[in-house]
Amino acid sequence: MLNEVYLGLGSNLGDRRRNIEEGVDRLREISTDIAVSSFYETAPVGLTIQPTFVNAACRIWTKLTVFELLETLQGIQGKAHAHRAVLNGPRALDIDILLYGNLVIDLPHLRVPHPRITEREFVLRPLAEIAPTVIHPVVNRRISELLAGLER
Repeated sequence: MLNEVYLGLGSNLGDRRRNIEEGVDRLREISTDIAVSSFYETAPVGLTIQPTFVNAACRIWTKLTVFELLETLQGIQGKAHAHRAVLNGPRALDIDILLYGNLVIDLPHLRVPHPRITEREFVLRPLAEIAPTVIHPVVNRRISELLAGLER
């Protein structure tokens, strides 16, 4: 069975766009179909004394379970030398599971949908570009509506 998954990608070290492109190339290996948003340059959130980010979102169709996907994404990030010395600090590549179908998981090591998706424009803007009508399974609103709520 194929699962529709939305991922957020970000980079603020090295060749940021190339880091994301290489991450997307690796995602093609686990996906039967992939759609990628435009790239957006964004200011850091939280720890603001760091380089600006390039962010994107993508949709994949994969046979991987959510736990297999998490492990695979961690491997992709590791290959990109994406070790973070500081939580929310600079990184070559960050890939977050934003939505995994209508699945809702709340575990210490995995929360789906991503817990801060509804409050982060740098996530919602690229996601709304490729999935404006997708419904957030917890707040039951379209991605485009969530983005419009932030823009007010």
